[in-house]
Amino acid sequence: MSLKLEMLRVFRVVAEKGTLAAGAGILGRTPSAVSMMLAQLEADIGAPLFETDRKSRLTPLGQLVLDECCRATDMFDRSVEAIRRHAVSTVGIVRIAAVPSATVSLLPRVIEQFSAALPAVRIEISDGESSMVRRRVQQDEADIGILSSRPGEAREGSLISSDDLGIVCAEGGAIHRAHLARSGPSDWGVMGLEPLIANPLCDLVDHPTIADLLAAAKLEARNTSAILSFVRRGLGASILPFDAVKSQPDGVEFFVPSHPVYRRELRKIRDGQHRPSAALEVFWTLLTDAT
Repeated sequence: MSLKLEMLRVFRVVAEKGTLAAGAGILGRTPSAVSMMLAQLEADIGAPLFETDRKSRLTPLGQLVLDECCRATDMFDRSVEAIRRHAVSTVGIVRIAAVPSATVSLLPRVIEQFSAALPAVRIEISDGESSMVRRRVQQDEADIGILSSRPGEAREGSLISSDDLGIVCAEGGAIHRAHLARSGPSDWGVMGLEPLIANPLCDLVDHPTIADLLAAAKLEARNTSAILSFVRRGLGASILPFDAVKSQPDGVEFFVPSHPVYRRELRKIRDGQHRPSAALEVFWTLLTDAT
């Protein structure tokens, strides 16, 4: 059997498009040329991959081969992309995946300092929840990951900072009024006065009121700027770390309930299988120094 990557790529396109003609159009080849390559692939495998000559339906083996084709071609494309990035950049690229609150509270200072020290290095930023950050680092789609965790959980990477989680709500809204009316500190139960704008940080608050609100939440946002915008419009309240709202916009209030206090850690991770570049080491160090 002499399977070639190009055969797998052609098969994947035709299988995903559902017809030979559509696949040939995407590939920029004639249908006859594509048909010949698919026939060679089936001959090499020793079994049919399509149930009809129109290539509109896969056999069970064809579906298995498609899954493997997707993995193989995606991995190859990622490797080619990495090679090209290194080939065209004489000074380097630093790829960062971070939780949204870190892109607001931490990265601006770090990027400013890094760019002053190494102005020719390209920086690529992507944001998402902690599981996405972890996955991008594991799949070599990011050099450094910045994720959120609850203090005391299984540790990974290195600690960057730790700050209090609090309630962000509309100025003059039900939660804000109840907070102002209390003679002492507020507790997390006050969140029940407004709908919850869910976000992944809510999972770090182990309180029955928050658990009930999460189960009933009708609005979820993962971007800090979007959350603050929704809060300001009176669509509900949410939970964010202090560092993310130090410069909150007008119309938004933030306070930290003290019964009990919940904290969030920012941690930095990277893949230890690759030797880091000098630029990467500088960025890694600045992440801690900037706090």
